[in-house]
Amino acid sequence: MKYSEAIQFLYSLRLFGAKFGLENTLKLAALAGEPQKKLRFIHVAGTNGKGSTCAMLESIYRAAGLRVGLFTSPHLVSFRERIQIGRQWIPEKEVVRLVDKFRVWLEQFPKDHHPTFFEVITVMALEFFSDHACDVVIWETGLGGRLDATNIVTPLASVITNIALDHQQWLGDTLDKIAAEKAGIIKPGIPVVTATDEPSALAVIKKTAKEKKAPLTTVAKSKLEAELAGALSLSGEHQRHNAALALATVEILQKQIPVTKPQIIAGLHYVEWPGRLQLMETDGKRILLDGAHNVAGAKALRDAIEKNFPTDDRTLILGILDDKDWRQICELLAPIAETILAVPVLSNRTAKPKELAGVCRTANPAAKVSVCDSLDEAFQKMPLNHLTIVAGSLYLVGEALERLGYFPPATRERELNEWNVKPSAPAG
Repeated sequence: MKYSEAIQFLYSLRLFGAKFGLENTLKLAALAGEPQKKLRFIHVAGTNGKGSTCAMLESIYRAAGLRVGLFTSPHLVSFRERIQIGRQWIPEKEVVRLVDKFRVWLEQFPKDHHPTFFEVITVMALEFFSDHACDVVIWETGLGGRLDATNIVTPLASVITNIALDHQQWLGDTLDKIAAEKAGIIKPGIPVVTATDEPSALAVIKKTAKEKKAPLTTVAKSKLEAELAGALSLSGEHQRHNAALALATVEILQKQIPVTKPQIIAGLHYVEWPGRLQLMETDGKRILLDGAHNVAGAKALRDAIEKNFPTDDRTLILGILDDKDWRQICELLAPIAETILAVPVLSNRTAKPKELAGVCRTANPAAKVSVCDSLDEAFQKMPLNHLTIVAGSLYLVGEALERLGYFPPATRERELNEWNVKPSAPAG
């Protein structure tokens, strides 16, 4: 089997859509010898900031000399980004080996209960991390928490970054319903850390932690020492909040995984997380990349722009998925730019650029708003002397990073982020 054939096999698993429930994941893990029982995890859920918090935890523990596994989603360009050890992507030959192995196990499932793409790659990641004897695995939920495939592990700590409205068709249409899904990662007696400050959501987390007798630590947004804040390489006030959460987690786990302050500082200094307030300079152009794929993320981007680039002329390249609250995202981001270029996202779920442009014109009548057929066309039209902001979807940011040469091209691999958007019934 070639790597391209392994990716094609994973691509075929999209036919089974996305569904909640742990039954298939547990069965597949059992066939693999239950690798999750051979590893230590920090399980991270939340609406925004999961990936950045995971990246900080990974960087700190790697700075402490540990072999650290990292499992995150979605990927920006290459499938291999999702599964890393020591911030090195899983090698192509390992993807091939694991897919070859898992194809045999998957034959034991009936077609009407076949594991989904995410269920399969979750157990593939467990197998890879176990095979390579990781000291600790930073383990990000895919969607929600309670019935997410990642929830078959018993972690050293459960981390919930924050709660905001996103994926309402899956998780519920209120903050407390969403919080209940995220709080599903809380395990009996296992410490919980959260930076959630929304009262109704925090109340749900507190209630769940109490029921599970899980010690709960709440992290104040301002709780980050000046020395540590100065070390942090990621931009934005929200990243300081994520750092405070990561550091609280490290502190709680000091007995199991000792880390020194110099190692923490080194970890924060060298942490990288592409596509989140990432400033690139190429051919004399300054381009700021940020997913900002939901309302809370758009607010964080707007605040960061106003604070860090108050006097710059700005161009906004905006592409959003149709199943997001794209009207409100447009209303939040349109006022930050003098020029707005609405583009399609490379996804069958893209919002129509003409509709984005219409909302942007209403939100910022003074802006010059145009519709582009592609990101390449928008790049050709962006003014040279402006700060250009690419935002609205991580898929769009991934395409930009590929076009700008930050990532090598990965044909069709971005399409692996797609799934059947109709929620199917829980499998358990």
